[in-house]
Amino acid sequence: MKQLFIHCAQNVTQSALLEDGKLTEFSVERTEGTSLIGNLYKGRVVNVLPGMQAAFVDIGLAKNAFLYVDDVLHPHLERQPKEKPAITELLKPGDELLVQIMKEPLGGKGARVTTHFSIPGRWLVYMPNADYIGISKKIELELERARLRSLAEAMRSEGEGVILRTNAEGENRESLEEDLNLLRSAWRNIVDRCKDASAPSELHRDSGLVERMVRDVITPDTEQLIIDDELSLHEAKAYLRQTAPALEGKVQLYDDPKPLFDKFGIKEQLDKAFQSRIWLPSGGYLVWEQTEALTVIDVNTGKYTGSIDLEETVFLTNKEAADEVARLLRLRDVGGIIIIDFIDMEIEDHRHQIVQQLEMRIKRDRTKCQVVGWTRLGLMEMTRKKARENAMNYFYETCASCKGKGKIYIR
Repeated sequence: MKQLFIHCAQNVTQSALLEDGKLTEFSVERTEGTSLIGNLYKGRVVNVLPGMQAAFVDIGLAKNAFLYVDDVLHPHLERQPKEKPAITELLKPGDELLVQIMKEPLGGKGARVTTHFSIPGRWLVYMPNADYIGISKKIELELERARLRSLAEAMRSEGEGVILRTNAEGENRESLEEDLNLLRSAWRNIVDRCKDASAPSELHRDSGLVERMVRDVITPDTEQLIIDDELSLHEAKAYLRQTAPALEGKVQLYDDPKPLFDKFGIKEQLDKAFQSRIWLPSGGYLVWEQTEALTVIDVNTGKYTGSIDLEETVFLTNKEAADEVARLLRLRDVGGIIIIDFIDMEIEDHRHQIVQQLEMRIKRDRTKCQVVGWTRLGLMEMTRKKARENAMNYFYETCASCKGKGKIYIR
């Protein structure tokens, strides 16, 4: 059972997704600083770096955006040259071009941008120049994949690209075509604005948190969407009325005097999930250490002593840990390289089962993940795509005294 909760305060909007009562996703967006992912800009090339095969582009933000050569070439791999050209053959300082943010500024880095444009809708993602069709991997039935591919081929024009999202499963042609036409119209408006705009300037802004969550998360198996703000409630209903009217009835207004996240135990779950030590149901625990690009997770048996033998105790603790790690990666929106130090297991089949468990759990993640496998040192290695700043950074800041080392500064 899925439940989506949206809390709107004066300066911030927060969303929380519960699956079977457990918090699995949490997002936050400040009113004055909405997400930049998906925004399109007319930019000006400031500098071209042959040694990095990249360029820096002024798009009007505090720091210039980074554009890698692969993101300048045609989005379809089969349409790219066999030998990658030098970035200096494609761009020069002063050039003006349309770019889209694919990764927000993080730490000391500027945004990463691309010319592989994509505009997401309710049922599909429109890619005006991609010239290929993609189907969500989460749609597993081959007959349905073939049906959707056939519909996409019939609907798209020459040169256009389309990705059928997971939500498109079972949807009719009329709904898909309506979504495609809306996205085509949005793209035409962007192109028209680009002709007259001066660089740098913003041409298109992706939807805010409320509409994005409704667009991406609300499906027929969602039990309810509860919002504590009337304006946001009307926004959510209006979007569903246009794209999925059968789901509009799932949206409810919360008007209890007790805070929404307190009422449904979300605040309590958040407090536990963002600790450096996270307890498992059996009594084992995780120790979680995170840097900008690397996350290390240590699994311990803790209070759990088991009842059969050591190997079984270790195996059961590791299974619980795999489930919890997959959930917390989504919840904390962790990106980059992830190393998990599971407790050593003697039986090879147990090691194999832990990999399977982890792979099965991350299928629920809307962000791309890859389980690489066991390293020679017996550590589990995986990666998760990073696009936005961690939600916890909105609420926590590095201690000025210890600089994040967790020690008391006594000098």
